[in-house]
Amino acid sequence: MTPPPARLLRAGIAALALVIWHPAAAGEMPVDLELVLAVDVSRSIDAEEAKLQREGTAAALRNPEIIEAIQSGFLRKIAVSYVDYSSPPFSAVIVDWRIIDGPESANAFADALDAAELSFGRRTSISSAIEIGTEMLRTNGYSGTRQVIDISGDGPNNWGTLVNVARDTALTGRITINGLPIMNDRAGVGGAFNLPDLDRYYQGCVIGGPGAFLVVAKDFKDSARAIHRKLIFEIAGLTPPDAITRTVRRRSLLMRTASPGQGAPGTDGRMRPGNGYVYEPGCDIGERIWKQIWGDQGDGFN
Repeated sequence: MTPPPARLLRAGIAALALVIWHPAAAGEMPVDLELVLAVDVSRSIDAEEAKLQREGTAAALRNPEIIEAIQSGFLRKIAVSYVDYSSPPFSAVIVDWRIIDGPESANAFADALDAAELSFGRRTSISSAIEIGTEMLRTNGYSGTRQVIDISGDGPNNWGTLVNVARDTALTGRITINGLPIMNDRAGVGGAFNLPDLDRYYQGCVIGGPGAFLVVAKDFKDSARAIHRKLIFEIAGLTPPDAITRTVRRRSLLMRTASPGQGAPGTDGRMRPGNGYVYEPGCDIGERIWKQIWGDQGDGFN
């Protein structure tokens, strides 16, 4: 059960002293949070699953608890955008940046999500979602106390920049990357990329930055619950007590060690002891599965 937002915010009052205020540049609007919601629409996602993700996000934004959390912030408003990602050129901004500061603006954002046609792409490039989100945060005209890219999906990166490299590049700024892995064990299109430990992959290879965490959805039908819970804590700037977390010291981002057969140093996501969770199969597991199936050519199906 999700605790009431007011209680969450009271619990986080002590943490406010740790927030470093970043003055807004000329012409930029200050907000409590700049949030990019990046949602997987690769070929492993069917129409029903895509709809569940959209509807889950729209329902969460309409929920009074979310509104209360937003209005309990220092500035009482956040900036949000929603992106469908798979890989270039299929990724698309579905709802561009909007201010949410109360029920009316939250409902308008949710209505825009409901009205937009579902989009589908090929391949899974979490790294491109991070790159798109980073550029959107850089150019959106807002200045948030926090900047967050939220990645949801049902499989590992298998296209574009290696995901841990894209993550580490984003973390050189003040961005936090949170995750919502959706566990998926069904057969069919894209089934070769199903990871039974997708949560650990996200922990070791995707999330990072100040207060980074992930909330796991046990399947697509569970995604609405997970989205609501994640947004409550994300907006409050707190970490769920039962969430999977990963803390990486900024100065240690480039301290990588390679593993035999998993590429050059810095490409496999392994870290020196004490600097965070290590995903033992390697952060390039999606790329290796792709190569085993399709070699160096072909569009593939994920």
